[in-house]
Amino acid sequence: MLTLDKIYHAAFILKNVARKTDLIAASALPNKGCELYLKTENLQVTGSFKLRGAYYKISQLNEEEQAKGIIACSAGNHAQGVALAGAKNNIPSIICMPDGAPISKVEATKSYGAEVCLVKGSYDDAHTKAVELQEEHGYTFIHPFDDADVIAGQGTIGLEILDQLPDVDAVIVPIGGGGLISGIAYAIKHLKPECKVYGVQTSGAPSMYQSIQKKEKITLNSVDTFADGIAVKHPGDLTYDIISEYVDEIVTVSDDEVAAAILALIEKQKLIAEGAGAVSVAAALFNKIDLSGKKVVSVVSGGNIDVSILSRVITRGLVMNGRNSTLTIALTDKPGQLQGVSEIISRCGGNVVSVHHDRGDQNMAINSCFLKISMETRDHEQVAEIKKALTSAGFKLVSERV
Repeated sequence: MLTLDKIYHAAFILKNVARKTDLIAASALPNKGCELYLKTENLQVTGSFKLRGAYYKISQLNEEEQAKGIIACSAGNHAQGVALAGAKNNIPSIICMPDGAPISKVEATKSYGAEVCLVKGSYDDAHTKAVELQEEHGYTFIHPFDDADVIAGQGTIGLEILDQLPDVDAVIVPIGGGGLISGIAYAIKHLKPECKVYGVQTSGAPSMYQSIQKKEKITLNSVDTFADGIAVKHPGDLTYDIISEYVDEIVTVSDDEVAAAILALIEKQKLIAEGAGAVSVAAALFNKIDLSGKKVVSVVSGGNIDVSILSRVITRGLVMNGRNSTLTIALTDKPGQLQGVSEIISRCGGNVVSVHHDRGDQNMAINSCFLKISMETRDHEQVAEIKKALTSAGFKLVSERV
């Protein structure tokens, strides 16, 4: 059973293992009418909050359970927490991970000494494989979220938030299976019940959101989000019950909004967050919750983003903010047309980064071409200004992506 005493005990056990991460003012982020702070679990040991729950759970195993070895399933962050905790306690570990998990997370898990078993599919498929291996070999299973000890470990974040910002009005927390928000909400609601606790999922993996809406646990047929850390098809049984009782509201954000939040954290706060870690910031930036006049903490739950994905996420964030845009213009194919278009864009302050002429489209006249121009722009207003200037000069915009 989860209790407040168990969360305090977890805090004592983790005192010399997990870092008490900084709570920093997000004054550089766009002002949404609230006083926003970031709980930087992306700077935690192993790069995410998962070490807390994994280590506390493993610390509570008896000698027989330890002797069997431990097994876990994870999209990457729980894997690293279990691997490190196992290594510190001299317990061999095997981790089942989806084969699409970021390479950086897979390699980091191996570096902590764990054996990795890659499983085709999503987190839920990795979970099925882990259960099979556990039953076959008798390993001790370390669940990533649906376990009272794991939840208690994550709940230590709630204690830290109340210690660092006693007058906090609201806390925004990412949700995958629900272990993180269950621990935080349980701690906060028992110590400061007037503080609101909000959960966030991506619109491509809204298992807990839909379950709470329908008042019953549902299983998604599939998940579609780059926020791999919260791409869970089915919520936990224990976490569902805790969230139903202690969480005030759950909202969803799009992948594009998450990408914009990651970009904002990089540019404005000099912080790297993975998709799952940035959903709480996206919810604040895109007004998913009424936070006016409140002191708000967004939990940045992890920073283990694959570098190859990061470049694409940054590009998507630039597009989302109107800072990277593409126009397609129908032109008569004659000298001087490109110069005219470029001069207008330059005059409006845009910067052309690529140009593509297409003379072969079957939908155009024989003497015409499509000119596709990619630009660096300041914001959506500047894109609108460029568009207006081009049409006023007689150019025909075929399509626009901003």
